Amino acid sequence: MSCSVVSLSYWTTTSSAMMLSAPTRTTGWLAEGGVPVTSVDSGFGGGIWLHCPARSRRGREIRGAKARAMVQPVGKCWRSVIRRAVLASDMGAEEAVGRCRCFLRARNDEELLFCLSKEVEAGNLSSDIATRLEELYYNYRDAVMQSGDPSATEIILSNMAVAFDRILLDVEDPFSFCPYHKAIREPFDYYMFGQNYVRPLIDFRTSFIGNLSLFFDMEEKLKKGHNIVLFSNHQTELDPAVISLLLERTNSYFIEKMVFVAGDRVVTDPLCKPFSMGRNLICVYSKKHMRDIPELVEMKRRANTRSLKEMAMLLRRGSQVIWIAPSGGRDRPDPLTGQWHPAPFDASSVDNMKRLVDHSGVVGHIYPLALLCYEVMPPPPEVEKQIGERRKFSFHGIGLSVAPEKNYDEITAGYENPEMAKEVFLLKIVITTAFWVWVHEITYGARGKMLLASTQLADGVFCSIVSGELGCWSEI
Repeated sequence: MSCSVVSLSYWTTTSSAMMLSAPTRTTGWLAEGGVPVTSVDSGFGGGIWLHCPARSRRGREIRGAKARAMVQPVGKCWRSVIRRAVLASDMGAEEAVGRCRCFLRARNDEELLFCLSKEVEAGNLSSDIATRLEELYYNYRDAVMQSGDPSATEIILSNMAVAFDRILLDVEDPFSFCPYHKAIREPFDYYMFGQNYVRPLIDFRTSFIGNLSLFFDMEEKLKKGHNIVLFSNHQTELDPAVISLLLERTNSYFIEKMVFVAGDRVVTDPLCKPFSMGRNLICVYSKKHMRDIPELVEMKRRANTRSLKEMAMLLRRGSQVIWIAPSGGRDRPDPLTGQWHPAPFDASSVDNMKRLVDHSGVVGHIYPLALLCYEVMPPPPEVEKQIGERRKFSFHGIGLSVAPEKNYDEITAGYENPEMAKEVFLLKIVITTAFWVWVHEITYGARGKMLLASTQLADGVFCSIVSGELGCWSEI
């Protein structure tokens, strides 16, 4: 989701690691899975905001302050809960109103896809978007079915029906993102919509969190009014949901405070927009796509300047946690070897972010964050100019690690050359992030096979992997 700045239910203890169980399900073997956690001491459509409205452009549907909509985890009454919206009338009275479109009334995939074709015939949806939605449905269905969950069929239909409905709603009445977009939680909870959509794609049995204690430390700093900046690699458009799903039962305050620096593609692609609407975002134009249309370069630069000002204002308020990928885009495999590595970080992005933190007048902390989740929804092999990339899914484990805080003054002490100091600090961030991605890869092994190993990975870095669980400690 990010581009560079301008230029699980309850705790149990095991012998080897702390475990976080998978989110509760009504049925299905996923509920029995766990998320291994590493040792607590380890080291690691159109112009989008040029005419930003004062209010969301949903006036024709969302009218009352008491309006509510519900999207909840699947249960016995999944149809009656997830497929009804509570809307307020002009007088403020509440009443349950069934959606006029047939997506939410579909009883099976045939009816759902038939509704899609009817919307095309009615002129409400272009054939191009409909084709992409149909492909999205089949890819999502195939991935969720890999989980073996007995409720998979109902989960797929429920989630895709709501997704189709929200996407069509936005096509008919496009939402415009401001430079700083705050997650829309009511009357329709777009945040939980995204969480519940991505959740069935995650194999929590082979997922883990590194250095969970540091997330608690960061949460305490936030509550004291401090700012947190996470320099992270970027793997998929689902990164915000991946982070939130792994931390939702332990650090809900932290994840709901997170602000993601997001590129223009996830706030313009019709298939992405409803998911982006549920996240706190600083919207910028990616440097990788800055010159795709030469005549728009200056407009994009001005928009990015406005976004930077919004970020500066946020940081001055304090209690902010900003996630940014200094690479300016997603990690991609080496075309020759097929190996995945974190994409190179842009030094100016790291330096610009550091200066914003330093000039905010609020105590700030910088942490490297590492993600491994590309198997869930890998990006296209190459960067594409056109909006509308194909999205493939798979049911897979994910990994998340954070390293201890990196203090610029301590790391660069002894370097008199300012430019050299910047490079040294960047190198420290990059090495730490790359290390944890490597640890994630080791944990997955041969596509998730259980490993039995205890080894020294590098000087001062030790790792023990037993039955798919990871425990690491290091001096990084």
